[in-house]
Amino acid sequence: MGMNVSSGGSSSEPEVMADINTTPLIDVMLVLLIMLIITIPIQMHAVKMNLPVGNPPPPATPPQVVQIDIDFDGTITWNGTAVPDQATLEHKLHDAATQPVQPEIHLFPNKLAPYKVVAEVMAAAEREGETQIGLVGNEQYMQ
Repeated sequence: MGMNVSSGGSSSEPEVMADINTTPLIDVMLVLLIMLIITIPIQMHAVKMNLPVGNPPPPATPPQVVQIDIDFDGTITWNGTAVPDQATLEHKLHDAATQPVQPEIHLFPNKLAPYKVVAEVMAAAEREGETQIGLVGNEQYMQ
């Protein structure tokens, strides 16, 4: 602690230093921070999962697979057969979705196929209730 005393001037009383002393405030804050760190429990970053034991049996019958190809010009084929329009594609997707065991749909777009056509096919499959659809041939885009 100190006082600022002027060496000269008209008044006989010294000027008092008006700055606040922040040292006790910093000490209190450090004590509070240390108490907070000590009282926080140690976090255990573990996720408990019930994993199956052993190998699951293979399915009795292999799933039916429908391959939808999309060519570079936007032509859509259903298991090698050309699909003339969007309504026919949606009808085929609806028929596949209403089967008791839905077939797996493998969507194989060409690297140069327009994204709009691929997105339309995926949206139509979702609208018709297909739950098992996957993109095949993604490794061609890795280059």
